[in-house]
Amino acid sequence: MSGQHLFDPPQGSLRTTVGRGAAAIAASQAVMVATQMGSVVILSRLLAPEEFGLVAMCAPVLALIGMLQDFGLVQATVQKPDLKHEEVNFLFWVNVALSATLALLLLLISPLVALFYQEPRIGPLIAAMALIVAANGLGAQHAALLNRRMEYGRIAIIGVVGAVAGLGTATAWALVQPSYWALFGGQLAGTLLPTGLMWLASRWRPGRPGGAQGGRALIGFGAGITGFNFANFFARNLDNVLIGRVWGGAQLGLYDRAYKLLLMPLNQVANPLSKVMIPALSRMLDEPDRYRSAYLRVLTLSLLLVLPGVAAATAMADLLIPFALGAHWAGSAPIFMALGFAGLLQPLNNPAGWLFISQGRSTEFMYWGFATALFAVVAFVLGLPYGALGVAIAYAISEYLKTPVLWLYIGRRGAVRARDVALACGPLVLAGHAALGVVWLARPWLAEAPVAALLEGALLAYVVTVLLIAPFPQGRAVLAEAGSLLRGGLSKLRSRTIRRATSG
Repeated sequence: MSGQHLFDPPQGSLRTTVGRGAAAIAASQAVMVATQMGSVVILSRLLAPEEFGLVAMCAPVLALIGMLQDFGLVQATVQKPDLKHEEVNFLFWVNVALSATLALLLLLISPLVALFYQEPRIGPLIAAMALIVAANGLGAQHAALLNRRMEYGRIAIIGVVGAVAGLGTATAWALVQPSYWALFGGQLAGTLLPTGLMWLASRWRPGRPGGAQGGRALIGFGAGITGFNFANFFARNLDNVLIGRVWGGAQLGLYDRAYKLLLMPLNQVANPLSKVMIPALSRMLDEPDRYRSAYLRVLTLSLLLVLPGVAAATAMADLLIPFALGAHWAGSAPIFMALGFAGLLQPLNNPAGWLFISQGRSTEFMYWGFATALFAVVAFVLGLPYGALGVAIAYAISEYLKTPVLWLYIGRRGAVRARDVALACGPLVLAGHAALGVVWLARPWLAEAPVAALLEGALLAYVVTVLLIAPFPQGRAVLAEAGSLLRGGLSKLRSRTIRRATSG
């Protein structure tokens, strides 16, 4: 295969490519979210909270290492015009060198991490994580090439296979040896298998290590992304460090389960969408009206999909948590409910990164990362004296405080202004909050059986959201778009069913 076909996105209709990519990503994410939820439910019944707490103590260190080994080079590969083999080869070997160095660093600092937490079991666990770091470095550029070529079907399949393999490995290990090592085994399997599949699917092979004429510019582009990621590292992980250090593994385990059960599935929606939207938006920069329309269309559809579910889960946290995780996890319910309010804003705020990156505003993206870190540090420090619940409440409050600042900052220039986002998304966000209140008030009238009650609460949240946004022009537009997509999907499903029936 020629180098041009290895590196260039496909020719043809961008809308069709994005539509097919979104469908593939949506299907894979449905499976991956189900796998994530299944992982939380199954492993929470096989392992004690303290086992999860030990792994959660490692998470900040691994997040920092992962950020440094990527160094924004994946986004550099996706965005670079006229990409050449020597440039990809250069970035591949940079990733490999960084990964090897950081894996060795992880081995060296593992005793210090164990000393910091005053937990000797952390040392061997951190050292073993070096295998995951090394494997990630080997597959980074191959994954970037698949994303650049918009081969979302292959990306979706690989993601699903990795998630299922990780869950299967962790479950089997926990059945044989119920300890934190089962969680490590799941992470390792969920890394090694996708890395090998990325190599097969990308069809690109590296050459000997060497430089590239555009290498310095590519690394410079990644530096801004890395600056944001470095700051965002504190916003995402300082809570785990502080809770683990001050309150211990039991409190951290409760917090970690609540966080992952609610906010991790939200990231499973936003992160894969970015793989579709960043390349697409980058090709629309010369058409601001089309750029604005595409961004707001996808953003409002994702809010319609996600917010009612978050509202229902938050309102019914005291029923959902014991049902999903077991009665011994009941202490996570109030933490889950507090984080749920942050979950009503994160689906709006997280996609702002698409604007920063696609518009080439990596320096501003880095500055916003520093601001986000400041919000988080203040919130966590203020909430820490009150335990994991205090941290969760303070985090939710900080999300409300930073939301208007974010959109005023990013809307100063570019095709999407703060007013555009407020008009398009405001009714949906307000309706999500109202749906939470309605479901909470309706609790006494819902079914007694947990499954029936949760389904009724979710249905009620979606009905309330639809009724509240329907009077607004923007609300009717997103409902019409959702209806059109649903009808199109059902029509394609019927056509495929008929073809299979007639061919059989």
